[in-house]
Amino acid sequence: MEITRINSFQAAEGKNEQLFDFLFNLMSYISASAGNLSTELLRESGENGRFAVIEKWESAEAHQQSIAAYPKEKMQAAMPLFGAPPVGTTYHA
Repeated sequence: MEITRINSFQAAEGKNEQLFDFLFNLMSYISASAGNLSTELLRESGENGRFAVIEKWESAEAHQQSIAAYPKEKMQAAMPLFGAPPVGTTYHA
């Protein structure tokens, strides 16, 4: 079943551009993942360091496989960029 995943991110203080760059680079990984239909990165209006990533997937399993395959060391290196834990919700039609 096709799903849409909406993720929101808050940058740590002073890390807005670094988090945006990380998410922008992550987009190429997500887009190249098997089962990804589309991916979009949005920046909230203003300079508050809030971002959203909207992903469409062929299935929840494809999304989970993509997460499992992402290099753990890259995610660990990005952790200081987050001002709060990322929040994600999965939707289906």
